[in-house]
Amino acid sequence: MPLNYSKWDNLELSDDSDIEGHPNVDKKSLIKWKQRDIHEKREMRKVHILQLNADIACNKVLEPRLKEIAKEVEAKGPSQFSTLVERFQTNPSPEAPPTNAPGQQTYDGMLLTLMLKIWQEAKADGIDKDDPRLAEVLVKGLQKHVAMIGEHQEKLTKELEQEEAEQKKKITSDDIHEGFDSHYVPPKPAPPPVKGAIPALPKKTVATTEFEVLNPKSVTAADAPTSSSDPDDELTELPELTPALEAFSHLPVRGYEKSWEFIKEHRDVIVPGASDALLVAAFTAQSDGKDAYAKKCVHQSLLLQYCEKLGQDGVTVFFRKMISGEPRACMVFEKDVEGTYTHLVERVRISKAEEAEAGETEQIQLVPENPSQNITFNAPDGPPPEHLTVEGPGFEDVNIEDVRKALQMRWDVFQAFKPEMQDALKSQSLDKVNKVLGSMKVEDAEEVVRLLDMAGILNFSEHGVRDETGQDGGEEGEEDEEAYEDPQ
Repeated sequence: MPLNYSKWDNLELSDDSDIEGHPNVDKKSLIKWKQRDIHEKREMRKVHILQLNADIACNKVLEPRLKEIAKEVEAKGPSQFSTLVERFQTNPSPEAPPTNAPGQQTYDGMLLTLMLKIWQEAKADGIDKDDPRLAEVLVKGLQKHVAMIGEHQEKLTKELEQEEAEQKKKITSDDIHEGFDSHYVPPKPAPPPVKGAIPALPKKTVATTEFEVLNPKSVTAADAPTSSSDPDDELTELPELTPALEAFSHLPVRGYEKSWEFIKEHRDVIVPGASDALLVAAFTAQSDGKDAYAKKCVHQSLLLQYCEKLGQDGVTVFFRKMISGEPRACMVFEKDVEGTYTHLVERVRISKAEEAEAGETEQIQLVPENPSQNITFNAPDGPPPEHLTVEGPGFEDVNIEDVRKALQMRWDVFQAFKPEMQDALKSQSLDKVNKVLGSMKVEDAEEVVRLLDMAGILNFSEHGVRDETGQDGGEEGEEDEEAYEDPQ
């Protein structure tokens, strides 16, 4: 039986002896330039083919929709045209061509642009909204663009056939495949969930949050951040959701078919740290009152953990059992989900209780440094008067406008305070001011004290405004004394 070698006729081989050039240019460089030219043209053809396929697919969606719009406008008149334009503007569908191009326009956005163009063309021809010919003009405009899309589609199809035929003329390394090898090689996974740096709580904060395992049998991460008692421990790292994990976390509970299809298309959800990131997201969601989403995150986290624990082919084994509805497998997994979620709810409740308790004990108070010191408040009665004068020795070189600006700034700061703080300042009572400060969050109270000092409303005879949040004063009071030192 004779052997047929005709399939090798299209093999593109480079014969170095065929390359001739200038004697002053080395032959190796000429060979490299020739090879690079071949590869660049080949890559350009691939990109062009991909673009042609994308354009053809987009037109296949737009053409029938545009035909349907033309029929509706012909049947119902210009009002239907206006209704569709308004819908595309106010409530467009998010459906768009499946590309990674930034700012990819949706199908509704494309149709809106086309319909607005048709309306502008009608106005340019002298047709207004009350013209009886408007319906006919709009329908003709839509039908014209339908025909243009059809012609363009035919042109793109022919061009695609030519490019593919040109691509197949030569055998390249892309056409070489190993026979009888159906082993699936997954794409290179995305990086694991990034570690977000989270600043530790300030030293004066007395609240601590336990770091407890949600599912001790299969989880290695905890469900909540820890604030370390070590003052040198400045950062706590928690895994964050990648975009793929974010989409994966929104899949429905017990939606095993959807999860299976998602994992096949996004292999980068099977990465170290993915299940931990989902548990952290579940804790955050439950804390924000998003119960349903928190349970979805717990479900997807345990789903990944089970796939990992079932061995090398754990993903296939797990979904085969769950999709087929094997009773024992479903019962064990769903019971684990319910138990883990219940534990998560309890941990969130305890965490919030601890935060509330800490909030009750933390206060910012203004305290005299010694018995001889007196703290007073210079609360303004109103904005600076229109005619402002400054008299007396030492004020000869003072710019009256600078004084006006300072007084206006003091009034603006005072006006920005809540009414209860304004009343306390007007009363000149330190106890009343401290009572208002004690009812505020520590961060808000610190900002109020800073503004009081900056505007010159807060007055004291000696340096020293101390934070008495600590039980014994101590170092914390000393730090706050420096922070609120009187600049005068």
